Amino acid sequence: MLSQTIDFIRGNQVFVQGGLRPWCLRLREGRIVEGAPALQPGPDERVLEAGELWLLPGMIDSQVHFREPGLEHKEDLETGSRAAIAGGVTSFLEMPNTRPATIDRAALEDKLERAADHAWADHGFFIGATPDNAPELPALERLPGVPGIKIFMGSSTGTLLVDEDEALRAVLASGTRRVAVHAEDEPRLRRLKKELGPQVDHARWHPRLRDPECARLAVERLVGLAREAGRPIHVLHTNSLQEMELLAPYAGDDRVTVETTPQHLLLTAPECYDRLGSHAQMNPPLREKEHAAALWRALEAGVIDVIGSDHAPHTLEEKKRPYPQSPSGMPGVETVLPVLLDCVQQGRLKLADLVRLYCETPARLYGIRSKARLEPGHDADLVLVDPKERWTVRGVELQSRAGWTPWEGHELQGRVHSTLLRGRVVYRQGRFASESSGRALAFDF
Repeated sequence: MLSQTIDFIRGNQVFVQGGLRPWCLRLREGRIVEGAPALQPGPDERVLEAGELWLLPGMIDSQVHFREPGLEHKEDLETGSRAAIAGGVTSFLEMPNTRPATIDRAALEDKLERAADHAWADHGFFIGATPDNAPELPALERLPGVPGIKIFMGSSTGTLLVDEDEALRAVLASGTRRVAVHAEDEPRLRRLKKELGPQVDHARWHPRLRDPECARLAVERLVGLAREAGRPIHVLHTNSLQEMELLAPYAGDDRVTVETTPQHLLLTAPECYDRLGSHAQMNPPLREKEHAAALWRALEAGVIDVIGSDHAPHTLEEKKRPYPQSPSGMPGVETVLPVLLDCVQQGRLKLADLVRLYCETPARLYGIRSKARLEPGHDADLVLVDPKERWTVRGVELQSRAGWTPWEGHELQGRVHSTLLRGRVVYRQGRFASESSGRALAFDF
């Protein structure tokens, strides 16, 4: 059945109407055309029997760094998107801090051409803001394949940085699409590096070099400037109690939306740094238990709208450099869904919330057309998961070129069995279709 295009799916645990129930789906030309509990397949229809596997809409990862062009020794669009498909992610939004950075039409078109040949999942590419390209952003954000604009308020991997209020105002006033923001306060980052730098000798210093006040200051500035400009913003990889307190009044307000990662929810300092060293190093940092607890409370209260992987791989050799020469970032696109499924099995997360956070809301916030629901008129992007399978995560078995994972050795319950992209089986139990078939996403704006 691998590579086969499916016409009809029948299962006992299909995620429709907000929960799992017996359901049938009829597919035509990659789209769902009919859904009901008791449909019957036609005589010539190719049928997939899902049985007791959970059938979910394909996940949408709203923050990945697939490193192409310029950093393909870490990852590329083919290996990163294969990891996505193996993790049940059928659409991804990729960040602009490549080499060269995606800050103009030529760089965007180059990425779209590369992805057309090699991407396994459907895709969109953010345009990166700079202190100088604000006048071009209204036209750039409306190009095909663009979900929105990305701002780095604090320095991280790459050279993109918009840290001064005047430049931020110009970017936020230029265009209407949602702006995704890495919110760390650059002046404070520089000051802490200068003050603490001589003492730094291990990754356990990372949460102090980029302390919670860095996040709070940046988010406070960002929200004020965005409201002044009337621009919708999406605050990426939130990580602190202070941010949650600041963002709580905006729960349910689409003008200010919030994202976090499984790492920030589940891996905590100092244990993660003692155990993983620089493999736990990412920007913004993983923090102590009280911050993770605040994120869980905010998730339950509706303050956090989205979970994304922030898949940002580096090689093992790069990560073995002594801190702080080691780079920040970790792979994750293949493991988000299994880690969240395990949270569902433990009772920490409801399945409906998983689908909302990692599928439905990213599609809604960025206006991704025809995705995220198992309903007529939507693309037949589907993931079948085995909720009973227990397995141990091993980096060498994952698809990312990085070859490692912060979840190494973790035992999880719930695993991706098969992934379908527009009705075609592209992955099944470790095997891929004969060729990639990802397309550029369409956006409503």
